[in-house]
Amino acid sequence: MIESSAVGAVTTIELVRPEKRNALNREMVQALSVAFTEAVEAEARAIVLTGRGEVFSAGADLSGPVYEHGFIEQLVALVEQIETTPVPVIAALNGAALGAGLQLAMAADLRVMDPAALAGIPAAKIGVGLDEWTIRRLASLVGGGQARGMLIGCDPLSADRAHTLGFANRIGDLAEAQHWAATIAGYAPLTLRHYKLVLTGDGARDVPPAEREQAMRAAWLSDDLQEARAARNEKRAPKFTGR
Repeated sequence: MIESSAVGAVTTIELVRPEKRNALNREMVQALSVAFTEAVEAEARAIVLTGRGEVFSAGADLSGPVYEHGFIEQLVALVEQIETTPVPVIAALNGAALGAGLQLAMAADLRVMDPAALAGIPAAKIGVGLDEWTIRRLASLVGGGQARGMLIGCDPLSADRAHTLGFANRIGDLAEAQHWAATIAGYAPLTLRHYKLVLTGDGARDVPPAEREQAMRAAWLSDDLQEARAARNEKRAPKFTGR
């Protein structure tokens, strides 16, 4: 489900579950965590994260894992691990990055998007709650207005628009991302590590007020979440009630 390869000082980590649009389950999350740990232990100077096939990642696997106890905590821990990896991480978005897939891309330091790629968080369509980091980091990367459109309106972000906003640093394919990573791997590691610490200190990790934490948990414990799950299984549109 995860494949790693190294060329010089650059390690490429690839999501390999194309038949499921690289949707994340427990095994993939654990394997990703191991892959990042091993890349750092092997003294990689830059890491490229990408997906196999036409989709970067469609997000958490809605066939069951996302609803299992402990999965969200496991996913949140992985996102934090990627964010705090001591070397630059470049997300090469070969296709759509949705939900948890977009969270992985937001945890990276830089993003290279294929011209046909898009980014989106359709959580409001399925009744799940988002952690504070995801909302605040998205706003930090694309601006408050665009973040509201993506979260409240479930509007996806095209590659061109992402580049204009600065979310995508470059438009290009995996080879472009790997070439850039190889160049970055030659820069001063301690300088880059300092930059990472400052740039990720954007307030997204600040502890949220109790009422916001409770609001997020209310979504996960709601009847609406169960309705969304049932609607998916029954192949119909959900009917949300706000309870």
